[in-house]
Amino acid sequence: MAAPLEVEAGELSVEELLDRLAAGQRVVVRTEFLGEPHEVTLRQDGETWYCDTPTRLHKHESADEMRTCLEKQGYGRE
Repeated sequence: MAAPLEVEAGELSVEELLDRLAAGQRVVVRTEFLGEPHEVTLRQDGETWYCDTPTRLHKHESADEMRTCLEKQGYGRE
């Protein structure tokens, strides 16, 4: 498996993130949570979209659900 793309939150647009995930690439987004560095791994398995954090796994059933999550969490720029 290829190494994931690593980016800072807001470095790529939401659509760029979705395009990379749809192409099978994993993306690690570095962000800050409660003043501490935080990494979220974004991925897609063909049917389900995932946001993996150190403490939680979010699952989304569609690109639209994932888009909403990416926008709400600020992982991609608008």
